[in-house]
Amino acid sequence: MDRTGIFAGSDPFAIARAWLTEAEASEPNDPNAIALATVDPEGMPNVRMVLLKEIEADAFVFYTNYGSAKGQEIAASGKAAFVLHWKSLRRQIRVRGSVTREDGPKADAYFASRSLKSRLGAWASQQSQPLSSREALLAEAAKMAIAKGPNPPRPPYWGGFRIHPVEIEFWADGAFRLHDRFRWRRTDPTKPWEITRLNP
Repeated sequence: MDRTGIFAGSDPFAIARAWLTEAEASEPNDPNAIALATVDPEGMPNVRMVLLKEIEADAFVFYTNYGSAKGQEIAASGKAAFVLHWKSLRRQIRVRGSVTREDGPKADAYFASRSLKSRLGAWASQQSQPLSSREALLAEAAKMAIAKGPNPPRPPYWGGFRIHPVEIEFWADGAFRLHDRFRWRRTDPTKPWEITRLNP
């Protein structure tokens, strides 16, 4: 199979990290922004932008409020999908897989690395719930600043999600819309990846 250049390699996570590093030098804002897709209990899809925080050896990690719509939908289905898209590189990565929580020391460490205002915001916001006004949210943040002090701990309802892919697709723009697409697929993490070139 003619996987050369930007598609070369035997580890899709290493390829994804290399593409993200390249995007960090060319994308004007948030090169790690992903469009995260979930479904609600009725099967109605939902999609929103979140920030990918780490590409591990076998998973992709982001953080959020577990009580948010996405958090509840992931808890119910145990599955999610996302796409990373970089206009500057004319490339994208699509991922689908099962999801587990990251709510241990790693989540604590990431939460502690965030700005104080972001940490207080996590305490103040009942994400995805109705809000009477922006003033009410700011008042709650001020209340949390007093209650939690200068080093607030991670809220019990806030942490990470780790997506373990069963499918990863690498896409790059091609002349005359003849794009290059390679799909990596496996249903068992102990088995080798099956790699297929797809029609554009």
